[in-house]
Amino acid sequence: MGEGINDTTTTIEQNICINDHLGDDELRSVLTKLETDKDKNIFSLVCKRWLYVQSTERKKLCARAGPHMLRKMAARFTRVIDLDLSQSPARSFDPGVTDSDLAVIATDFTELRILKLRHCKGITDDGMSAIGSSLSSLQSLDVSYCRKLTDTGLSAITEGCHDLKILHLAGCRLVTDKLLESLSKNCHELEELGLHGCTNITDAGLTALVNGCKRINHLDVNRCDNVRDLGVSTIAEAYSTSLKTLKLQDCFKLGDKSIFSVANFCKNLETLIVAGCRDISSDSIRSLAASTRNLKILKMDFCSNVSDVSLNSILSECTCLEILDIGRCEEVTDAAFQGLGNLNNGSGLGLKGLKITSCPKITVWGISLILTACRSLEHLDVRSCPRVTKARCEEAGLRFPESCKIRIQDRSEHRCVIA
Repeated sequence: MGEGINDTTTTIEQNICINDHLGDDELRSVLTKLETDKDKNIFSLVCKRWLYVQSTERKKLCARAGPHMLRKMAARFTRVIDLDLSQSPARSFDPGVTDSDLAVIATDFTELRILKLRHCKGITDDGMSAIGSSLSSLQSLDVSYCRKLTDTGLSAITEGCHDLKILHLAGCRLVTDKLLESLSKNCHELEELGLHGCTNITDAGLTALVNGCKRINHLDVNRCDNVRDLGVSTIAEAYSTSLKTLKLQDCFKLGDKSIFSVANFCKNLETLIVAGCRDISSDSIRSLAASTRNLKILKMDFCSNVSDVSLNSILSECTCLEILDIGRCEEVTDAAFQGLGNLNNGSGLGLKGLKITSCPKITVWGISLILTACRSLEHLDVRSCPRVTKARCEEAGLRFPESCKIRIQDRSEHRCVIA
């Protein structure tokens, strides 16, 4: 009798199917509890229904596909908001994404908020016009190194996508100040703008930008060699409270006025890149130390006027500093690092990454001062410092932290050693 009851119970349990008891909403609730993409992909392997639920919940896609496949993807992944079709820069022979693909994206991916098209050299202004006319909710666009794009196509984006917050245009050399005027007029929510290598951008464009775009916190004008002190000073004053990242690498027409303006106004700045700005003086660098106490990343490589006094001021007063690059600052000596170990009640500096390549006056003693002061150091690059070699460091008995990766010259074998 008892055995019969147990057999019946077992048969009932074997006939229970989880899909008969859980609706799509319950399955989606389970899916939201999975934290990694790997677990979510495993979820989709249970059966076709679970695959369908996972597909309809997927928010991000990274793919390379033509118009036909894009339509299939849009039908399957109906809630995608982040689409990445970027190409590898090494695939110079492949035209990749075309305007036809962008036409499909514009009509079929209606929920899209983020679109990445880096190095898609086949797209033109026509493709941008399609995106601008259909995806009014777009908030982030990266078309870096799409070299055929001009103000015409990108202005269609600014005129159709008023919610745009992030725009990256690195390497788009045909872009001019007219686009910044259009951004100022239409995209008042803009927060992040990347113009790396857009050499037609001038002070006039930056001045126009600040009139309408009031929320910029990240601005990259690296290698915009027509930007001068007036433009940077205008940016610094206009975004005095919001600006956290400012990149000015190889803007060789900049001088002290730019740096003094940044120091005077940008109190919340966290990242500053002035590499290759050879005309900025030691005095303006010291003004940064006294004013920008929240700096975490500072790159001053190839700034030939950096002195021991100005560098010591930066290290002493910018207590939040984590990454510092002073490569090719040839006047810097060991004296720049003296007295730093006693800062912060004897705990030294919080520096995690330091690059001092090609600094001929730095010696092994300077490296010992750095190690004493920077106890949290994770990366140290001292390549091409002729007085600092692997052999000399070993002779001096220097002990590098186990957690720190060292790049140092081995002159006997003419090679770089990573320890």
